[in-house]
Amino acid sequence: MRALFYFLLSWPVRLLVRCNIIPDNVEALELGDNKDVFYIVRYQSASDLIALQMACKKLNLPDPLATVSVNGQSMNRCICLEKPRSVIPWITRSQTKALSQGLALLKDHETNLTKNAKLIPVNLLWGRAPAKQKANMGDVLADEASPSMFRKFWMVIFLGRDTLARFSSAVSFREMVETQGSDKIAARKLIRMARIHFHRQTVAATGPRLMDRQQMFTALFANPAIKRLIKDEAKSKNISEAEVKKKALGMMKEISADYRQTVIRLGERILGWLWNRLYDGIKVQNADRLRTLSQEGHEIIYVPCHRSHMDYLLLTYVIYHEGLVTPRIAAGINLNFWPAGPIFRKAGAFFIRRSFRGNRLYSTIFREYLGLLFSRGYSVKYYTEGGRSRTGRLLQPKTGMLAMTVQSMLKGIDRPLTLVPVYIGYEHVMEVASYHKELKGSSKQKESIFGIVKAIRKLRNYGKGFVTFGEPININEFLNKEVPQWRDSIDPIDPQKPKWLTPAVNVMANQVMTEINKAVALNSVTLTALILLTAENKALTRIELEEQLDFFLELQRAAPFSSEMYIPEESGKELVDSVIRLNKVDVTDDKLGQIISLSEQACLEMSYYRNNIVHAYMLPSVVCRLLRTYEKLTTEEIDNKVEQLAQLIKAELYLWQSHDNIVEQTESILAALQTQGLIKLSKAGYWSIKEDCEQAYMLNLMSSCISETVQRYTIVLNIIKQAAPISRSSLESDATTLAKRMSKLHNINAPEFIDRKAQAAVVNALREYGYIESDDIGCFIATERLTELNETLVHLIEPDVLQSILHS
Repeated sequence: MRALFYFLLSWPVRLLVRCNIIPDNVEALELGDNKDVFYIVRYQSASDLIALQMACKKLNLPDPLATVSVNGQSMNRCICLEKPRSVIPWITRSQTKALSQGLALLKDHETNLTKNAKLIPVNLLWGRAPAKQKANMGDVLADEASPSMFRKFWMVIFLGRDTLARFSSAVSFREMVETQGSDKIAARKLIRMARIHFHRQTVAATGPRLMDRQQMFTALFANPAIKRLIKDEAKSKNISEAEVKKKALGMMKEISADYRQTVIRLGERILGWLWNRLYDGIKVQNADRLRTLSQEGHEIIYVPCHRSHMDYLLLTYVIYHEGLVTPRIAAGINLNFWPAGPIFRKAGAFFIRRSFRGNRLYSTIFREYLGLLFSRGYSVKYYTEGGRSRTGRLLQPKTGMLAMTVQSMLKGIDRPLTLVPVYIGYEHVMEVASYHKELKGSSKQKESIFGIVKAIRKLRNYGKGFVTFGEPININEFLNKEVPQWRDSIDPIDPQKPKWLTPAVNVMANQVMTEINKAVALNSVTLTALILLTAENKALTRIELEEQLDFFLELQRAAPFSSEMYIPEESGKELVDSVIRLNKVDVTDDKLGQIISLSEQACLEMSYYRNNIVHAYMLPSVVCRLLRTYEKLTTEEIDNKVEQLAQLIKAELYLWQSHDNIVEQTESILAALQTQGLIKLSKAGYWSIKEDCEQAYMLNLMSSCISETVQRYTIVLNIIKQAAPISRSSLESDATTLAKRMSKLHNINAPEFIDRKAQAAVVNALREYGYIESDDIGCFIATERLTELNETLVHLIEPDVLQSILHS
C-alpha cells in the first residue's frame, strides 16, 4: 500500500515541483564509490520524500523511498525527524522512528565491522520565505516548521516550482560508532546534531526574521545616536523636533529596502530566462565557502568588483541559486528611478547618495541603518569601488562603507562579520562603448526607463559570465591582528570613531581589492584582447593566435598567478572560435588562411577586457622581458629585478604576492618556460633564451604585456630627473601631457595610459618605496635608489619609445 500511495502521489508532485539541487554533482558529497547510503530529512512528508526522490534520481543516488535490510529487519532508507503538524491544533503529533532507526544503524555497524554506510542530510525548503516579525495571512505559504497537511498542500501548489534540495556532505556511520559509540545516547546525539544542522541551513537559506519598513523606522527612531542628533538639529536650527523627525523619516524612506520574497521568486524566473538569452553559461567558483560561513553563523558581507549594472542582478541570482538568502544591496541613488527603483527596493536594494558631506543627519541615519541590518543578521552587499570601472581595472577603493561596517561592530555584535570579495567578469560588458565615450569627455548618461528599453532591444549573446568568491576576510580576526586593542572601543550605546579606524580600514580595503584580483577569471575575450593588443598592427594569423592562447594558458596552469583564479579548460582553437562567434574581432580570409585583427574601435573596447586580467600576467611578462633584453641573468638577478618592478606595480594592480611569493612564482615561471624548451640554464647558472628554438618567438608577446606600464614609469622618472624639485600637481600634469604625446606618437590606445589618476598611482608607488621623497617645501626630489630603477627600466623599454620620452 505504501508503494502504491507514493506511486499515485508522485504524478501530481512531479508536475508541480521543480528542485534546485545544491550541490549539483555527487562528487561534492564525498561518497567515493560507496552507494550504501541513508538519508535524513526534517519532516515525514510524502511531498518532501517524492521531491527528494526526484533530486536523488538526477544525482544518480539510491532511491530514498526504497527499503533496506538492517540486521534482518526491513528499514526505510530515509530517516525523518518529525511528523507533520496535525490539521486539528489540539492533537499532539506522534513521534517518528528516527531514534530507533539511528540506534539500529549504529548497532549494525558495531557488530558488522566491514560495513561503512553513509548518512546524507538533505534539507528541503519550499519557497524559502523568511519568518516575519508579525504574522499575517500571507504566512499560509511560508515554509514554517512542521507544516500541516493542509498547509503543505498549498505550499506544493504555489511554491513547488521554487523548491530547494540542499544535500550536505555524507557522514560515516563507521566514524560515528568509533568516536561516539553505538548506545542510545549516541543515537540521541545524532538526531540532535541533525536538528541543529537543519536549523542553521534553513536560516542560511531564508535569512533571519523579516522586519517590515515601519518596524525598521521605529527601531531607528529609538536609536540613541539618532535621538540625540534630532535634538541637536532642532536646537541648532531653531526648529521643532517634529520637523526634524519628518525630515529624518523622509531620509529613512529614501534609503531603506522593502524586501519581498515574492519579488525574488519572480525575479529568479525572469533572470533565468534572461541569462539563457544573454549568456552561454555562468561559471561559479568557490560557492561552498558561502554555505560554510552561513552555517557557522557568520554575517556575510559581499564586496564584489563593479564592471556593469548587470552585476546587481547576476550576483544576486547566483547567491540565490547557491541555496543562500539574497543580500540587502547598497545601490547608487541614480538607480532609484521609476519603475526600476521600486522593484530594486523590493528585491532588497537600499539606496545611497553619492556624497554625505555636510549632512550629519543623513550620514548618521545611513550608518545606523547599516548597523541595524548587521545586528538583525541580514547579509549585505556593497561595492568598495563606489562605481563601475570605466577602464576595466579595479578602482581605488572608497572606504566609507567599510568604516561604517567596523563602527557597527563596535556596538558589540556578538557574531563574526566576514567580508567575501567577489570577482565578476564577462566576455561582453554592454556598457563598454559608453565607458569610452565618458573617458573621452562625454557626460555620463542618466539612468532611466528609456535606457532600459533601449538595452532590452539590443539583447544578444554575450558569451559567458564568471563569478568567483574569493578568500573571506573575517573582520574580527583582521582587527585582532591589526589593532589588538580594538575591543576597548566597543560601546553598545554610541561608539565614537577611534583613531585607529581610518588606517585599519585603509589596509582592509586594499586587502579586499587584492583578494578580488586573486580570484580573476580568464576567458576567451580577455585573453585574446591581451594578446592582440600587444601584437604588431593588432593582428595575427589564426594559427599564431591559437598558439599564443595555448601558451598563455599553459603558463598559468604550470605557474598560476593564484590558487583562486579560474583558468579555462578549452584549447586555443576553441577560444578563437568563441571570440569570432561574439564578433569581437575582424576575420580576413586569404589563400593562406585566416587573419584575426582588431579595428580601431575594437582596440578601444578590447583594452577594457585586457585590463580585467592584465595583472595576472605581470610577473610572467616581466620575466620574459628580462630574458629578451638581457643576454644572460642568474636566478638571483632575475628574482631581484622582478621584485623591484613587482613592488611598484603591486599597489597599482593589487598584486597579492609578498617577497617569498614573488620569488617562488618567478622560479616556477622559469621552470615552466624551461620545460617548454623556450629557455635554458647554463652550467654556470645563467638563464637565456634558446636561440635554436623555433618557438622562442612565443615569448615576444608575453614580454610586451608590461610595455605600457614600463613606459608610464619611465615617463615619470624622466620628468623627475629633468625638473626636480617638482610639486605633485606639476609632476602629475606633466606626466599626463607626455603620456598623451606618447599615445599619439606610438599608437597607444589604452585609456588608462593617459589618465591622470594612473599617473598619480605611479607617483604614489615611487614615493612609498623610497624612489622619490619630499623636500622642505613639499616638492618631490629623487633619491639614490631612483638611478638603479632607471637603469632597469631603460633596458626594458623599446628604444624608439625611450628616445621619444628622452627628447620630449
